[in-house]
Amino acid sequence: MPDRSERSSPAQTSAEGGYRPGYEIAAERILEYIVRARLEPGDRLPTEKDLAEAVGMSRTIVREAVKILSALGRISVQMGRGIYVAEPEAARWRESLSHFLPTNLRQVEEIFEFRRFVETTTTQLAAQRATPAQVKALREAAQLTADAAREGDLEAFNRADEKFHGAIGDASSNMFLSASVDSVQRLQRQISVIGLAGVAGGSTVAAAKQHSAIATAIGSGDEQQAVTLMTKHIDTTLEQFKQEIHSRLFPADGTA
Repeated sequence: MPDRSERSSPAQTSAEGGYRPGYEIAAERILEYIVRARLEPGDRLPTEKDLAEAVGMSRTIVREAVKILSALGRISVQMGRGIYVAEPEAARWRESLSHFLPTNLRQVEEIFEFRRFVETTTTQLAAQRATPAQVKALREAAQLTADAAREGDLEAFNRADEKFHGAIGDASSNMFLSASVDSVQRLQRQISVIGLAGVAGGSTVAAAKQHSAIATAIGSGDEQQAVTLMTKHIDTTLEQFKQEIHSRLFPADGTA
């Protein structure tokens, strides 16, 4: 717990000698409190008085910090109800999700363009940073895709496929990249369910073999090979999806 002089001080000097306003320090501590308490969007924070006690700052400074965090969209102050962790805004991203059409070939290409950018970077970092436990999880997920492909269970394959790519995201040790992988996988799921209407976009057996090779490259720390394999995997999946969607949309003349 900070001492009394720190709690009442309106500002502090950082270790580098720079001036920091008290509300800036309080805002930082409130965000740290949210993370430490594992609060999620929609969860309620303590009252202003208790929050000031929790972060070791005066109520006046905490009040200013709350205003700043509210303006930034990190917390929500609801009159008569209290202070809550705010839902992330990301309006442009939400708009993209809500307007995505799984049978629109151009949008499918855009999703895979984004996926290629995100997952090649994530794969490279995973090859650098993956722990033995993460490599094990990755190999187990790859094996699940192989088992599902062998049994012809498309639903199980899709679940295992998401688990595999999610495991790479986890192994990258970058929560923003991991969240992006999760988002793009959910969009690809829409393509599988709606655009392909329950049929496989190409060979799940071939995809499972690619998963295994990618897992091996990441496990051995071979960044270049891992990225090359992931790029090929994503591009192959895209072409398979495009061909299947095209044949379903234009079965007679085969034209776009």
